[in-house]
Amino acid sequence: PSILMMIITSIYSIVDGFFVSNFVGKNSFAALNLIFPVIMALAAVGFMIGTGGSALIAKTLGEGKPREANEIFSMLVIVLAAGGAILSGVCIVFLRPISFAVGATDLTIDDCVLYGRVLLAALPFFMLQNSFQSFLATAEKPHFGLRVTVFAGLTNVALDFLLVYVFPFGLLGAALATAFSQLVGALIPLVYFLRPNDSPLRLTRPRFDLRAIGKACCNGSSEMVSNLSTSLVGVLYNVQLMALARENGVNAYGVLMYVSFIFMAFFFGYSIAVTPVVGYHYGAQNHAELKSLLKKSLTVTLITSLAMTASSILLASSIAHLFVGYDAELCGMTVNALRIYALSF
Repeated sequence: PSILMMIITSIYSIVDGFFVSNFVGKNSFAALNLIFPVIMALAAVGFMIGTGGSALIAKTLGEGKPREANEIFSMLVIVLAAGGAILSGVCIVFLRPISFAVGATDLTIDDCVLYGRVLLAALPFFMLQNSFQSFLATAEKPHFGLRVTVFAGLTNVALDFLLVYVFPFGLLGAALATAFSQLVGALIPLVYFLRPNDSPLRLTRPRFDLRAIGKACCNGSSEMVSNLSTSLVGVLYNVQLMALARENGVNAYGVLMYVSFIFMAFFFGYSIAVTPVVGYHYGAQNHAELKSLLKKSLTVTLITSLAMTASSILLASSIAHLFVGYDAELCGMTVNALRIYALSF
């Protein structure tokens, strides 16, 4: 369930990209691809606190301290919501210069600002949604988390179809569809944890503990750096591609990133699922089980990555035609790029 949650979350941007590319135009598609790495870089804070916090909470539960675990959980949710609001406000104010810095031109700047501001307004909910995916796994409710994510994903698809294809809201419609789906994905778990439930976790009166926040950030820093590095590489590629191949280059790279989002989602989802298990056994001092988990995880990772490489090569043409089949030159560029990029998996 955690793997599917991450894959469906990754599909948000892909659904936007499909509708914008095919029904709005490739310049708006380029604008979306230019600004989206910035949004994902900011959302990495949610992955950090969610993954790192879930490890800390699971360890605390494993030590037999459920009250302390719930106090830490409640504190982290508040920190995420407040931090997301602050990040959102600052970036909305400076979004135009940020857009130029990541490669926007006079042709794409207005679309970058339009799409970016709508998604930034929903950033606190996106960060909460990302963290709740980890917390629900820790609360032993991964199937409930999957249902929430599927519902949010279907909301995004339905609203994209309605606001981009049926009603001509264009790029604004795609942004509103994503923002509203993130709102849904955050509020349903929030209500669940606020009410009495049969899981080990519930939102209670928090106990603010800077040391616990530090531990959560330290534990989740690898996930945050992974997301940040992906976003930073995306920004650097986009800047260089705008100089070399203009909007076509950015769009081809955007399709590469969509494939990468899906495949990376498997590994992020697996990490989310296994983290509370590792944390619990660490707290309970079950070292033999920890070694077994490590060996099995490495085996799963190796087999899956080889399958991903093969499927990327075989399906390159079909994927390219799905997004940019309307432009032969762009489609050919994308197919070639996908087959080379496949080796990275």
